[in-house]
Amino acid sequence: MPHAMSASDSIRASFDEAARVLAAFRESPKGLPSVARFAELGVRAMRDGKKFMSCGNGGSMCDAMHFAEEWTGRFRGNRDALPALAFSDPSQLSCIANDFGYDEVFARSVAAHGREGDVLLAISTSGNSPNVLRAVRKAQELGIATVGLLGKDGGELGPEVDVPIIVPLATTSDRIQEIHIKIIHSVIEAVERELFPGNYA
Repeated sequence: MPHAMSASDSIRASFDEAARVLAAFRESPKGLPSVARFAELGVRAMRDGKKFMSCGNGGSMCDAMHFAEEWTGRFRGNRDALPALAFSDPSQLSCIANDFGYDEVFARSVAAHGREGDVLLAISTSGNSPNVLRAVRKAQELGIATVGLLGKDGGELGPEVDVPIIVPLATTSDRIQEIHIKIIHSVIEAVERELFPGNYA
């Protein structure tokens, strides 16, 4: 029988693994350049009066909500509210799922709210979530830029989104999501620095 790891050893191992995943992302040739491209899309959309939309399942939905609230609320300092919404309203999701099936819950929301020039953040640790994939395809039909926060090999979403951001090395959703939230915060900071430089003086 394997020897049980102590709580302190388990915690240290968890932090060590997280550090390795972060280092692998920083060193990957497409990692940071893709994040920079995401920020560039965000700056352009906000300057043009467009909006962010975001979607995902489970923990990725929580990240989608976190992404949206940082724009409408406050990140570092006070500034104008910026338009962003996460597709997370349970009444809307259950209505769409009941009428059209769960695979359509995000695509229908893109169709309802999305306009050309907007940016859709599609989050999937596997890269294979059918409802996220359909949302991306609907966004492309409408001229909406798409960014994928993905894991593993990027899955089906990798080649579908305009800007795939894939977390290498990690094999579990928790480690992938830890990098996703770092990416989200980094992009928000980069966009704010462009639009509200006074907050970083």
